[in-house]
Amino acid sequence: MSLNNIFQFLVPKDKKFFPLFEQASLNLTLLAQTLHDGVNAPKADRDVYFKKIEELEAVIEEITHKTHLELSRNFITPFDREDIHALVKAIDDVADYLHGSASRMRLYQVEKITKSIRKLTEINLEACQQIGLAIAELKNLKNLKAISDACKKINKLESKADNVFDKAVADIFENETDVKNIIAYKEVLSALESASDKCKSVANVLESVVVKHS
Repeated sequence: MSLNNIFQFLVPKDKKFFPLFEQASLNLTLLAQTLHDGVNAPKADRDVYFKKIEELEAVIEEITHKTHLELSRNFITPFDREDIHALVKAIDDVADYLHGSASRMRLYQVEKITKSIRKLTEINLEACQQIGLAIAELKNLKNLKAISDACKKINKLESKADNVFDKAVADIFENETDVKNIIAYKEVLSALESASDKCKSVANVLESVVVKHS
């Protein structure tokens, strides 16, 4: 048994941080699902989805705050403090950008939802689902391969999102003549692409935890 395994055996089972991680990832996946459903819904129904997204983003923000409070109160943590801080911050960032994309759709009164927007919400949803799978394995850190596999999938999805974004922006400047629409679509697409970048940031933190516990 390695020194790290001995340490993990001696440290009391965490009952504070993992429930917060799981709540954050569960709400993040629900937020991504709501956004994807919203962009596929009729325009008249979108506001209901956007309001739900706002509520979910606030829930995740509160979970982030609670996690920071627990870090200040507890000397013993399940893994490095800086990784815990980075993990919840990265999850919060994903939620912020997904919420930001919905807010921009409302602000700019985007009427037509393009295939590229739908594709990016689909990619982000899949990435958030992979984050949830990886975080579920953090509880005992026994199945490190499952975490690594999820991170690899997230990285591939982020690259896919970059390609969709680049093609979509090129298409806008080539075919769109209305300046308002150019600005609106560019802002929405940028927020969605940034969300996928932040999903990769979550994966980077998870990979750091894996390396430290292998």
